[in-house]
Amino acid sequence: MPIRVVKLGTHRATDEGTRIGTVRRPPRGVPKAEFASGNWYDVWYPNLAPSAETMKLGQAAETDAQWRAFEQAYRGEMKAPEPSRTIALLATLSKQANFSVGCYCEHEARCHRSILKNLLHEAGATLAKG
Repeated sequence: MPIRVVKLGTHRATDEGTRIGTVRRPPRGVPKAEFASGNWYDVWYPNLAPSAETMKLGQAAETDAQWRAFEQAYRGEMKAPEPSRTIALLATLSKQANFSVGCYCEHEARCHRSILKNLLHEAGATLAKG
């Protein structure tokens, strides 16, 4: 039962399970009652989102070196006890439950969810292909 890493607001895959929004802020202009039905997320979990300061680094990254600086900063934040324990928990749950994690960014390659995917893999999570 692999973890899916998704773009929030997109159509859900069959058997995707609970969708966890690992974003700093809820979607703009969407009523809270429509977060799940609109395929945004079922649970908002900003604990795995980059801090506001780090998020600015990622949004401003235009070069590979700038992106690496963002990745280093985000990975550093995820080493803190709470996020680190959450990643370990999600990795363990990936062996027995269907769920997904995601963000709004258009392109996964320039989004914290690509780094989160790697962190989950490094923690032993089972991840969906693709």
